[in-house]
Amino acid sequence: MDAIDLKILGLLQQDATLSIATIGERVGLSQTPCWKRIQRLEADGVIDRRVAVLDPVKLGLGLTVFVSIETADHSREWLERFAETVSAMPEVLEFYRMAGDVDYMLRVVVADMRAYDTFYKHLIATLPLKNVTSRFAMEKVKSTTALPLPAPPTSGRFVPTLSVVAGE
Repeated sequence: MDAIDLKILGLLQQDATLSIATIGERVGLSQTPCWKRIQRLEADGVIDRRVAVLDPVKLGLGLTVFVSIETADHSREWLERFAETVSAMPEVLEFYRMAGDVDYMLRVVVADMRAYDTFYKHLIATLPLKNVTSRFAMEKVKSTTALPLPAPPTSGRFVPTLSVVAGE
């Protein structure tokens, strides 16, 4: 990726509905080269998808809950069943396997406490869990889908590298 690719990504993160002509104009390209760059970024998986970001409160989904889960079973089979089950729950917007004092963290969005109670009962009925802790968001202070982009390279193309952790 070069500086122009990074500018394109920055624009698309802010507004994915911008026309190719507008993006090209803002980054100094004509439409065809701009479109080809966007297609390459999509083909390379840098652009994962383009979506509309909805307001949960306006949809009646005013309660955000962060759910920490501890389990006594760390087998691959248990994880696969748990991941499949939790991933199928539409209330779960994010699902992470964690390092530290909890094993999994979920971000759950529901209408209200009654809806969360229904979700919670369904969750604990899926598989044996050692501990489930719920933390209720009182106020959303910041929320963005825009990733911090690296500084443009001073020369040539930027090639992201992956860090390798010892023992993997």
